[in-house]
Amino acid sequence: MAATRPLFIPVILGTARMGRMSLHPAQLVAREIGKHAGIETELIDIAQLPLPTNDAGEAIKHPGFSEKMERADALIIVSPEYNHGYSGLLKHVLDSCLKEYIHKAVGIVGVSAGPFGGTRVIENLLPVMRELGLVTIFWDVNFSNVQEAFAADGTLVDQSYIGRIDKFLNELIWMAKTLRHGRDQISLD
Repeated sequence: MAATRPLFIPVILGTARMGRMSLHPAQLVAREIGKHAGIETELIDIAQLPLPTNDAGEAIKHPGFSEKMERADALIIVSPEYNHGYSGLLKHVLDSCLKEYIHKAVGIVGVSAGPFGGTRVIENLLPVMRELGLVTIFWDVNFSNVQEAFAADGTLVDQSYIGRIDKFLNELIWMAKTLRHGRDQISLD
């Protein structure tokens, strides 16, 4: 399939907490996907989205975020594990769009300070992704003991993550191309 435009695959940083340890993994994944030819990316920090909290769903849709989700061919969500789940603000942000996600690929990166690398947050996000109309890939990236994987300045200490990220991104890019072809060429009727 010859692409007429680059794939747009934004990385969503799914937490707004002070001192969040998932910032470095999100920046790393954004840098790594940005190295692929034919890919455009952007790091979307949900802490920077001015969404109201006194309403929900499409009633609070942010035009800039909605446009990026509409343009996206796939998404990468980087989420820390908070008490076996994801942040409420991440769910609040994701729920502000609906039709923008249909038949688009999503890959999830879990982050934790413990040994499980956000496995439980990924498990909890999978049914949400499906309900939103996103197609999950079967590879994930799990940052275990994240405080040891990066230096204080964000430099990756554990280089074994690069191979895991590459495998994850190759699958996501393949799925993004396949689903874009389907959206462009195959009618649901």
